[in-house]
Amino acid sequence: MSLHVVVGYGPAGAATARLLAEQGHSVRVVTRSGRAPEPGIEHVALDAADAGRLIEAAVGAAAIYSCGAPPLHRWTAEWPALASAVCAAAEASGAVLVGLGNLYGYGPVDGPITEDLPLAAAGPKGRVRAAVWEQARTLHEEGRIRAVEVRASDFFGPGVTDGGHLSSRVVPRLLNGKSVTVLGDPDTPHSWTYLPDVARALVEVAGEERAWGRAWHVPTVPPLSCREMVDGLATEAKTGPVAVRRLSPAVLGLASLFSPLLRELREVRYQFDRPFVMDSSAYESAFTVRATPLGEQFGATVAWWRGRTSAATTGA
Repeated sequence: MSLHVVVGYGPAGAATARLLAEQGHSVRVVTRSGRAPEPGIEHVALDAADAGRLIEAAVGAAAIYSCGAPPLHRWTAEWPALASAVCAAAEASGAVLVGLGNLYGYGPVDGPITEDLPLAAAGPKGRVRAAVWEQARTLHEEGRIRAVEVRASDFFGPGVTDGGHLSSRVVPRLLNGKSVTVLGDPDTPHSWTYLPDVARALVEVAGEERAWGRAWHVPTVPPLSCREMVDGLATEAKTGPVAVRRLSPAVLGLASLFSPLLRELREVRYQFDRPFVMDSSAYESAFTVRATPLGEQFGATVAWWRGRTSAATTGA
């Protein structure tokens, strides 16, 4: 089987690398710190923004999956070099560049978000995310690389921890029957993309030439509010119902003074104060990956978090 290079080992990068390894591919993961080898996965320690070293790591690769990202508060400073490096590695190696994107680049949208909408965000994080794809698309159109971007809404599911809105600040509490606090209106519809479906979509489009040259939305179940998602998880866990409260603007403002993440999220607060609905029908019409049924998502997520909290308690 072929060599696949995964840049970044956060939730999406890890899920993608493990899926590729399960399929029998050779997988090389690039991170700053590296890790011990896993079955079928080689971990390499290097700064992916160093184009020369990333080019060396990608020699012979069939595909490069750009799943890494700087910390949110350093996006504008660090994304340009990282994006340029992965494009350079794709050009030098001939590998297909598969970028993992999100929905920030669209900015506020009235109605469902589809891939043909302009990347019209005005804020710095939205603009930098748009620029990452625009750079890759331009090089694709010039015939210098082969590129595709897969965009997801907020991640949800096993492996999603501190960076998710329905993860470490929510699931451990509801597993204990405690109330949870969420950002924005807890009753507004919101699209939640299941992490294993992200990995499956990334891997699928890498091998589909007709997917290249454009962006696609990961197959995602119909939108549910934060309250509905919490209710579903609590029902699965048999600990509910639990109260769901909105983080007040005053408390959010105070917390933002101490939390870089909350401070940076002010730019995209609109995603939680109004309906935020992603349309993935274009992908579903063209390819085979489908969103995992919601009940399975809840079951796997609860089981994963219970295993994680149990291991933390026992010190395993």
